[in-house]
Amino acid sequence: MSLLSNLGSLFGGGQGDAGGASSLVSVAGQLIQQAGGVQGLASTLQQHGLGDAVQSWIGNGANQAISSDQLNQVLQKSGLDSVVNNAAGKLGVDPGQLMGQLAQVLPHAVDHLTPDGQAPSGGGLDLSMLGGLAEKLLAAKSA
Repeated sequence: MSLLSNLGSLFGGGQGDAGGASSLVSVAGQLIQQAGGVQGLASTLQQHGLGDAVQSWIGNGANQAISSDQLNQVLQKSGLDSVVNNAAGKLGVDPGQLMGQLAQVLPHAVDHLTPDGQAPSGGGLDLSMLGGLAEKLLAAKSA
């Protein structure tokens, strides 16, 4: 199943792909922000065995995939699973489904926030930087 092919069903069908992609990117942004920015998220993932994956997202090469189970384990161990659970409750979706979609979109979000192959210094995160990501993902889907 492709990244965005089931967003309509995941997010209730009414929003369509664009609304679902926007919601998913927003959850990814919240997760990155709660982790302390890209550097904080990278550190958390590295501490839990996903260092190679996160470095591939930050670097200029291809993004290494992670599974929803891997992401779920890291978020539970680091206490960040509440971000996904809260978002799932607000969106009215199953947390497991949201985790699966988040595992697919998070590499793109980190990659989008690190266009020069480096995490932004200072740990700050401007969520507006993620603004074009949903459109980019939708364009990639239709290409």
